[in-house]
Amino acid sequence: MTHVIEPAAPDDASRLGPLLLRAWLQTYPRREAGIDEEWIREQRGAAATPEGIARWRDFIEAALRDPDLLFCRVVRSEAETEAVSGAPVETVKEIVGVLCGRRGEEVTLGPMYLLNHVQGQGLGDRLMAEFLDWAGAARMCLWVTEYNEGAVRFCRRHGFEPTGDRELWQGRLPNLRMAREAAAPVGDG
Repeated sequence: MTHVIEPAAPDDASRLGPLLLRAWLQTYPRREAGIDEEWIREQRGAAATPEGIARWRDFIEAALRDPDLLFCRVVRSEAETEAVSGAPVETVKEIVGVLCGRRGEEVTLGPMYLLNHVQGQGLGDRLMAEFLDWAGAARMCLWVTEYNEGAVRFCRRHGFEPTGDRELWQGRLPNLRMAREAAAPVGDG
């Protein structure tokens, strides 16, 4: 199975909402915080509705029109299905990850998700490398769920450090703000 990272296309909008919902269901359940499948579906299920899909389509189209301002990459998993009764081999493409960002006074990273079954294969590092290249030397920030220790370690590995800011998203999900400071300009020596 191969994985391809490429700019999102408008037709991907219908798959990104369900992808995010699936990623949330894999990542965030935490009984002691009152975060279960029902709560996640209440909070994030709208991403897979016609309105949520329309918002994704608008964002993707805007990113394609103004790639200096908006960033949106998807990870496609390409697998060939076996030929049956002499039928040609078919390549099936599934979106298994996404990373988006926007440029303002600082660059904001998010959302970034990879489904569990493709984690640990270097795809997150590849996505992040493309994002960091796009962002350049600007200051970057993101929010990460505090108890998602793997994501916190991943962000630290890529130069993001906690700022001390925290939020309790929708009164339950504890998030931590992380930032990667702007790179100093290279002098003439």
